[in-house]
Amino acid sequence: MTRRDILTAVPTSFHADGSLDLEGSRSIFRYVAQSGNEGAFVLGTTGEFPAIDDAEFAQLVEAALADLGDAMRVVVHVGAPSAFEAVRRVRAARELGATEFAAVTPYYLPTSDAALLRYYDALSEAVGDGSLYVYVFPARTGNPVSPELLGRIAERSNIVGVKASELSLDEIAAYRAAVPEEFVIYTGADRDLVAAGEVGAQGVVSGVSSVLPKPFRALAAAADSGDPDRVAAAQADVDDIVSVIGGDMPRMKAAYRAMGVADGYCRMALDEPSADALSEIDRVIAAHR
Repeated sequence: MTRRDILTAVPTSFHADGSLDLEGSRSIFRYVAQSGNEGAFVLGTTGEFPAIDDAEFAQLVEAALADLGDAMRVVVHVGAPSAFEAVRRVRAARELGATEFAAVTPYYLPTSDAALLRYYDALSEAVGDGSLYVYVFPARTGNPVSPELLGRIAERSNIVGVKASELSLDEIAAYRAAVPEEFVIYTGADRDLVAAGEVGAQGVVSGVSSVLPKPFRALAAAADSGDPDRVAAAQADVDDIVSVIGGDMPRMKAAYRAMGVADGYCRMALDEPSADALSEIDRVIAAHR
């Protein structure tokens, strides 16, 4: 059977004044823990990691491991513009008990393949007997990872996979051809759980599944059944909620407020949803919760 992991990219909750809402974040963790998904991806893009300080990072990692660890895998994102910063976060998370990590490429300044290799070498050493996923998101970082470079990075025994965000299915297929069979590929495109699987991915890292997980579970089950009509119906449901919520963190948090999960907002400079968007959020909650 084809592997179809669903890792939930979990938002971080903040108060309206921008301060960390730790209890709201824990409420989201506990909600996600009930999803039936295979894992949680915490403090990534959806978790607004660039706006999280070291003390908050430690608080959130500790809470995520406590609230999610019994229900699913917890992958802690540690990526930073420099290896120095990223390694510090690996060490902090390891002290709290984390064993799975992900690291986006350095960002803001352009870098070279040689520098990227040094970055992941430093992280590989810091991770030790844990597992590390490369996080590729060139639309945000400005630094792509070619299939050839990913193949070289994958030679490190504890670098076990990649999360590929806003890469095409052809690009995912090229990654598959460049890495060992056991190397895991996750798409960052919420709606592509099945489509990415057809070109060699093992699952999806999905922020939308943090809000409404049931349609994603139904899509995975439909794909396993091999029934094309069932797959089409389940895909339509996933497409519906992705079209409304997408990778938009303010919309995710508006949905949490509507569902009574957490009364949180975003810290980063993002627009709150319009009245029309809020109405659509209410509609998909009613249809797919």
